Amino acid sequence: MTAWIKKEHVALGIKARNWEEAIQASGGLLLETGAVTEDYIKQMITSVKENGPYIVIGPGIAMAHARPSAAVREDAISLAVLDEAVPFGSEQNDPVDLVFSFSATGSDSHLKMIERLSHVLIDEEKVKQLRQAKTVTAIHQLV
Repeated sequence: MTAWIKKEHVALGIKARNWEEAIQASGGLLLETGAVTEDYIKQMITSVKENGPYIVIGPGIAMAHARPSAAVREDAISLAVLDEAVPFGSEQNDPVDLVFSFSATGSDSHLKMIERLSHVLIDEEKVKQLRQAKTVTAIHQLV
């Protein structure tokens, strides 16, 4: 997992007024390292607009992504820990404060990344620790 989630892909205390800004913040972490282009962030937002809040996978957790495309340069995962949770439109799991974004170069890596991240997020204690972490290093060690 640490090959995909680099320390520079994690940010704490992110301010977002809505789900779009939350995805832009999380996706921006991938953009900054060259893992994706600006188009990929737009594709992630468009996907939610077209398909609804399917990316909200658990209480307070969103996993933003779009299909593998030319806008993806490398397999990577980012995490924006929001300062205050925002609604994504998910009746069961709103509001969201942990916003993961992932970019995959192909279908195989897409599935592997979802599977590995799911193993972390299924552990309620780890999710609690992610929310309480005070440093990027602490989060990086948890994943």
